[in-house]
Amino acid sequence: MLDGVNYAPLTLGTHEVWPPVVLAPMAGITNVAFRNLCREQGGGVYVCEMITTRALVERIPKTLKMIEFGPDEKFRSLQLYGVDPDVTARAVRMVAEEGWADHIDLNFGCPVPKVTRRGGGSALPWRRKLFGRIVKQAVEAAAPAGIPLTIKMRKGIDDDHLTYIEAGLIAQEAGVAAVALHARTAEQRYSGTADWDAIAGLKQALDVPVLGNGDIWEASDAIRMVEHTGVDGVVVGRGCLGRPWLFKDLQAAFAGEPTQELPTLGEVVKIMSRHAHLLVDALGDERHGCADFRKHVAWYLKGFPVGGDLRRSLAMVKSLAELDDLLAQLDPSEPFPRESLGQPRGRINAPGKVSLPYGWLDSRDDDTVPEGAEMENSGG
Repeated sequence: MLDGVNYAPLTLGTHEVWPPVVLAPMAGITNVAFRNLCREQGGGVYVCEMITTRALVERIPKTLKMIEFGPDEKFRSLQLYGVDPDVTARAVRMVAEEGWADHIDLNFGCPVPKVTRRGGGSALPWRRKLFGRIVKQAVEAAAPAGIPLTIKMRKGIDDDHLTYIEAGLIAQEAGVAAVALHARTAEQRYSGTADWDAIAGLKQALDVPVLGNGDIWEASDAIRMVEHTGVDGVVVGRGCLGRPWLFKDLQAAFAGEPTQELPTLGEVVKIMSRHAHLLVDALGDERHGCADFRKHVAWYLKGFPVGGDLRRSLAMVKSLAELDDLLAQLDPSEPFPRESLGQPRGRINAPGKVSLPYGWLDSRDDDTVPEGAEMENSGG
């Protein structure tokens, strides 16, 4: 609550989510260890990494490992990516029949060239009939198990090819439980400023819950987004990298309570160690778990006065004992660098031309599946 405003739980089918916060699926990041770490901080929906529908249907071992959830994950959320309506429906039906998840999200927001050049991710809503078929068949496949199905998308391919309002209406007609909008185009990638006015416009156009995504770096940003757009919830991605305690702040902010004090470096060190141990447990191998942890080091230490040699050593750590020895060299009393607050984290890249299948923009009503669209089945 803020200035007399009451914030409601997010409704997804028969489920109520409080606070109305969703962890965005991020490749190589939102595995079971990271989800567990964030969930320890506060409530919300914690989505696993994006899974390709073809890989799931073919039961690729790596993919089946990626969709494993921890015993404490009571609301298991899974994001699927696909371009073929039939394959997507088969994947959703498998999830429903085998009880693998309680919520399914479809990805129509990824701007990565290897996805868009096959007509997937943020490129797909341009082909509105194909988009509609995918969403409708997925909703129908999830319905018998009572699994709410949502979508996440971007504004469009670029400013000349915006699709978000029409796609939102198509998805609503198909029966989705909610729609999330990352308020950038695919051409923007992760650059520039998110267009919160676009989120407000989508909220006004739809009756189903709408979630906003883009430029939520602090809990106060989430509140500002809700106040500015009227959305029913927020999706947080890069803002939590190296800062899983953001979910504790978000829970407090939506409850109208003061956010926590900023952690000292000593408190950050404890979370870093916890994260590494969770990764080792999840991956079942110390060397592999520590290697996976390395990419998180720079995010955790962003803005802290840590020497280059120590940073490099932490970024090459091979064991938990080595990690603890290196972390012990940090000054636990060092205050959190306030100058890093409200600043972008993770990927920050320049806009770039979107890779698309040949002739993709020629027709909005061509609902054929692009040739070779389902070839990539590595499960990432």
